[in-house]
Amino acid sequence: MAHISLPEGLPGIVGPMHQYPETEVPLNALAQALLRGPSSLTPAERELIATYVSSQNDCWFCMSTHRSATQHLLKSEGQSPAIVDLVRQNVETAPVSEKMRALLVIAGKVQQGGRRVTEADVAKAREEGADDKAIHDTVLIAATFCMFNRYVDGLATWAPEDESAFEASGARLATQGYTNSIPR
Repeated sequence: MAHISLPEGLPGIVGPMHQYPETEVPLNALAQALLRGPSSLTPAERELIATYVSSQNDCWFCMSTHRSATQHLLKSEGQSPAIVDLVRQNVETAPVSEKMRALLVIAGKVQQGGRRVTEADVAKAREEGADDKAIHDTVLIAATFCMFNRYVDGLATWAPEDESAFEASGARLATQGYTNSIPR
């Protein structure tokens, strides 16, 4: 049961956003800018960062939602949706590019605390082809998802236990993005 009164049946961040639309608009705008706006990273790569950080924060709702969105985006790019779970299991052995691996390492360090990111981490990402925008976006996505995860879990919001329950929302986010993403 949530710590505050929220609409019944609306899981995770959907309940608080529906209840408090004054925060829904800027939070969705931030998610849209980070995950679908201009970037040298694909939407699938950015969703993968969000999924990874959410899994590291043990935020079931966010991890499951963004896992599904990532899988849909990977499929649309002709890639295996299994990549998402392989990254969650072990970033070091997951079948991602060395650039993506270096960025996920940075994201993981931001999740632990922003000051853990070192010059060597950034140099490695650059060596593997990451530009300033990719590094910026990785750090901001990781930091933002720490906030989103804490928002969802700090209010003790409800989430379905079955990952298949996130299929529709993942498909919607993959195709429509985050503007007006809260169903009414």
